[in-house]
Amino acid sequence: MTNTARSVKEWFGKTPDSDPPDYVKVRIFLRHNGVCPKCTRKLIRGQWQCDHIIALVNGGENRERNLQPLCTSPCHSQKTKADVAEKSRVDRKRKADILSARSRSKLQGRSFIKPPPQRRASTPPNKWRGYE
Repeated sequence: MTNTARSVKEWFGKTPDSDPPDYVKVRIFLRHNGVCPKCTRKLIRGQWQCDHIIALVNGGENRERNLQPLCTSPCHSQKTKADVAEKSRVDRKRKADILSARSRSKLQGRSFIKPPPQRRASTPPNKWRGYE
């Protein structure tokens, strides 16, 4: 008799807000051997959270392979802060590209008539040119 591993279907969240069930959290914990992938500390019960590797706000999917266990105190809060900063940076660049002045053509105004250059300092400037 051969000993083959049974394939388990991957969990997909029905909505972006749906939390993974407990059996999925256990699989994620065991997949990483109970260690935080960022700081390599051993995870303690009640002090870790499932985190999206690619954040949902940055286009990540709510599925099991996009989840990792992170310790709550430094790692999860730092990663969330970095994800939000990346999202705002991307939005700011996108808005600048869409609304930039480069995309609009500049208005061309009528230029002023330039007076002829003065030849000598003793010659009075011809202020009323055309009305003499």
